[in-house]
Amino acid sequence: MPSLDTLPAFLAISIVVTLAPGPDNLMVLGQSLARGRLAGFGLALGCALGCFTHTLWAALGVSAALASSPTAFLMLKLAGAAWLAWLGWQALRNAAAPRLDAAATRPAEPWLRYLRRGLIANAINPKVALFFLAFLPQFVRPAAGSATLQMVALGAVFAAQTVLVFGAIALAAGSVGRLIARRPAAGAWLDRGAGLIFLGLALRLALDGAHD
Repeated sequence: MPSLDTLPAFLAISIVVTLAPGPDNLMVLGQSLARGRLAGFGLALGCALGCFTHTLWAALGVSAALASSPTAFLMLKLAGAAWLAWLGWQALRNAAAPRLDAAATRPAEPWLRYLRRGLIANAINPKVALFFLAFLPQFVRPAAGSATLQMVALGAVFAAQTVLVFGAIALAAGSVGRLIARRPAAGAWLDRGAGLIFLGLALRLALDGAHD
């Protein structure tokens, strides 16, 4: 287990990192506004599971191998950008679909579908992998036992606070989105906004570091 002396600092920094504007919380915000709280909660849980995936990669050395291979890093980055672009296209296509009334602005979708989207978007983002590779070892204390187990425990703490922070974002944004969507045409604009967020994130990920 991690040292109890380091956990408060780790948790505080983790919350600040999670609150900072980034692909995951913008994705949760946009989809919660457009598709409601359940969609946002699904994405929040998916992103948290993705974070734990990166924890395992870092603990097992996969992230270090990724960092040492520019080709693998580029391929994974482009795959992540393609996935975000596909999500953006889906949202824009939903915005263009015929809408009969306000109730039609949010077609029912299983929340597990959003969980899968959040998990994939987070898990194949190499920037997140490198972040965990650099972040977690700073809070590992050799005297506290196995470094691998400490990293896994720290990753579980990070994932848990991610669910809480992103869940709060989903709750607030979903409530606002529900009020806006009472107007018949509002759902289409919410989907357009979510689609543009996804496309912007895809472009940012694809071009990030392109001139390094």
